[in-house]
Amino acid sequence: MDLYEKIVRGEEKLSLVGLGYVGMPIAVAFAKKIKVVGFDLNEKKIQMYKDGTDPTNEVGDEVIRNTTVEFTADAEKLREAKFHIVAVPTPVNKDHTPDLTPVEGASRILGQNLSKGSVVVFESTVYPGVTEEICVPILEKESGLSCGVDFKIGYSPERINPGDKVHRLETITKIVSGMDEETLDTVAKVYELVVDAGVYRAESIKVAEAAKVIENSQRDINIAFMNELSMIFHKMGIDTKAVLEAAGTKWNFLKFMPGLVGGHCIGVDPYYLTYKAEELGYHSQIILSGRRINDDMGRYVAESLVKSLIKVSIPVKHAKVAILGFTFKENCPDTRNTKVIDIYRELGEYGIVPTVVDPAADAEEAKHLYGITFQTMEEVHDMDAVIIAVAHEQFLELHREEIDSFFHSAHQQKVLLDIKGVLNRKDYLTEDYLYWRL
Repeated sequence: MDLYEKIVRGEEKLSLVGLGYVGMPIAVAFAKKIKVVGFDLNEKKIQMYKDGTDPTNEVGDEVIRNTTVEFTADAEKLREAKFHIVAVPTPVNKDHTPDLTPVEGASRILGQNLSKGSVVVFESTVYPGVTEEICVPILEKESGLSCGVDFKIGYSPERINPGDKVHRLETITKIVSGMDEETLDTVAKVYELVVDAGVYRAESIKVAEAAKVIENSQRDINIAFMNELSMIFHKMGIDTKAVLEAAGTKWNFLKFMPGLVGGHCIGVDPYYLTYKAEELGYHSQIILSGRRINDDMGRYVAESLVKSLIKVSIPVKHAKVAILGFTFKENCPDTRNTKVIDIYRELGEYGIVPTVVDPAADAEEAKHLYGITFQTMEEVHDMDAVIIAVAHEQFLELHREEIDSFFHSAHQQKVLLDIKGVLNRKDYLTEDYLYWRL
């Protein structure tokens, strides 16, 4: 009997190493069909899951309360599983080089608890070659086992979109790969248990790794183009969103929008690809150009706010500015790798300490990472300027009267920056507003 059959019959377990925005939903999905061990080093997070709380808001507290996932911070529990999925972050260092510390650490822990006959599948986004050239040697060293003989490996890039309730694990085609045909077949069949959209069998692990890293690089480049267009159209006095809506009527126009590019994927993955390219002697032209534009958008927004204050004769230094939204994307509590912090810090260079409001964000995380304490919506009043930085549902519901109440009553013109264009622009093209959006 093969491993897949044993897993389906409940004779073997599946483990998830890393229970964040990616790993936890995968664990929960599999637990509906098979036995699952969910492992994470963060004991506090594990306790929250055990208490029935979903800190990620990806599946909700009720689902966590009712799941059969065996949540644990005890690495030895991994020994009970034979099919392992590694879903840990792959960030970049300050110099934009890949930080493989999490995936190396996960490989080390898993290797120390790996048994013969296991299959290990990595989901973390990496450059082509990491799984076989970096992770496998660690697994072999720590386990004393031989890859290809005692255990097999595969790669299946994650495609979960945090905060997205439509494009989920079950509804997105899953790329799978394995070191040989037998492993590929096992990996494919296991994922087919939960992925309703089906799987795509890549011809090799490196192909699967490359496919993932270019998906986000492509999005990054397209958003960079939109950001550059936004800068050009502002100089021309043309509204970018209006231009894109007009151009979007053509069937093959790609509907991207300008914006801040943060998070753990789009703003990070391109650096993995360009790093490997540099190692091989090729210096990226397009990819790094797009990265430079997107990395600079926080400064551009802050400068636009300062120019707007000057236009309406409001002193810049010590101006009262509110930033609504701090997470890296809408309707998601994650503040890690948010580009809103770039706006905050750039305004600080002008002597402005903004008031930050984000009812959807993880306030404790923001305090720990950035030293910022969030304020409530009720505390937003007598402002000189307001920036709507993230398109949270709570902000989409704001009415003109509520936004009016945020500003100091003495101002003849209210400076309002709507980065994502969530408001009806025509409502604010009035004498008492200076409205700006990307």
